[in-house]
Amino acid sequence: MTRISAFLAFSALVVGLLVSAAEARAAERGPVTNLPIPRFVSLKVGEANVRRGPSLTHKIDWVFKRRGMPLTVVGEFGHWRRVQDRDGVGGWVHYSLISGARTGIVDRDLAPILARAAGDAQVRARLEAGVVVYLDRCGPVWCKVRVGGHRGWMEKTGLWGVGPGEVFD
Repeated sequence: MTRISAFLAFSALVVGLLVSAAEARAAERGPVTNLPIPRFVSLKVGEANVRRGPSLTHKIDWVFKRRGMPLTVVGEFGHWRRVQDRDGVGGWVHYSLISGARTGIVDRDLAPILARAAGDAQVRARLEAGVVVYLDRCGPVWCKVRVGGHRGWMEKTGLWGVGPGEVFD
């Protein structure tokens, strides 16, 4: 075997291993719920203790205080879920404190809620950065949202709480 063909064979092996590792991560499931990890959820309550480990005996590091706040589940252990907020801050919370209801945080100041899923649609409202919206459904580019009596469409790129390729009803 020549050096070039040996190099090409080695390169193909490395690429194959990298692709397999990426596919394994993409297909990772929680050992308790068998749901995808990571996945987005929301805070069900107005106050939730965030602990260093998955039990009541672990120290409380901080308290999430925003009902509806979107979180990412990155781990599971028994009745506990390891979560992170949009800044990567997190820890362990009891599963009863989170919900599968989908929410998002507005990332851009004065982001428009539009009458339809089109850039030239009528603006129904403008939201400040940091506002939590409820996500009714999301397509490849737009999400149907509701907040404070307003309903309409927002561009997915202006929200944290939904993946770029994620589509749901």
